Amino acid sequence: MTGDLHCHTTLSDGSLGIEEVIVQAKRMGLDFLAITDHDTLSSSNRAQILGERYGVKVIPAVELSAWDKKRNSKVHILCYAPQKPDRLEGLCLKSCQIRKDCAKEMIEKVMARYPIPADAVLHYTKSSKSIFKQHIMRALVNYGYATELYGSVNDKLFAYPNGECLVTREYPDVNFVLDLIHSAKGIAVMAHPVMFNNTELLLELIEAGKLDGIEAYHYSATPTQQQKLVDIAKEHDLIVTGGSDFHGLYNETMTHIGSMTTDKENLDKLFKLIHINSQKANKAAVKTEK
Repeated sequence: MTGDLHCHTTLSDGSLGIEEVIVQAKRMGLDFLAITDHDTLSSSNRAQILGERYGVKVIPAVELSAWDKKRNSKVHILCYAPQKPDRLEGLCLKSCQIRKDCAKEMIEKVMARYPIPADAVLHYTKSSKSIFKQHIMRALVNYGYATELYGSVNDKLFAYPNGECLVTREYPDVNFVLDLIHSAKGIAVMAHPVMFNNTELLLELIEAGKLDGIEAYHYSATPTQQQKLVDIAKEHDLIVTGGSDFHGLYNETMTHIGSMTTDKENLDKLFKLIHINSQKANKAAVKTEK
């Protein structure tokens, strides 16, 4: 029993639709899949229906953008199976708006350097809840100003932190995001701690009892780093997850659905916690009705 607990679709910055992702998960022999589009749970209902059709159990999920104020850096939190997803709606809308505002400024800067129409970018965002740098780069490729999504042009324009056209703003505080996830009776897992150098923050959040798991198996971490994250998780009795972080055409590095997975032991831990949260949510609903 295995699951890929980190995949993206056209609802955020992936190039494949929900059905295509689920069908590919079936081809790869996965039992479970989590579609973790950035700051939106819009895939949940359709993904559940399609998952049943193709024989893949889909776990409702979202990858939430957050900010580590102490180190002035971004952090991503994976939220699984929120029993009260409506409580996350405002946060998702706010983060999507932040990303859109940044993207609009980036598009203006790009257009000042390269004579492309604004709708050249929007053409690739029709299904997305936001606008991403990958969409801008795809427009530049289409108009012949670059030959690849990730290369010298991308580095010049969008490399963090000094890209000529890069615009960044703070996302909601990570502690607020984690508290909101637990208020929504969801499961909070830090995504790819190595990618954004979030290891110090990871240890602080564990000490504060705010994390339920760590995404240890991710392409951004070396085998040695992955093992270190696994050891930290085991020491603190946290769930260990793995996921491909699949984006299709927009992948920055080669990764495919099922390239990183979560094993049965940790899926069982995840489902146990989902069951506990479901019971808590049901009890709270009964009290409210009375």
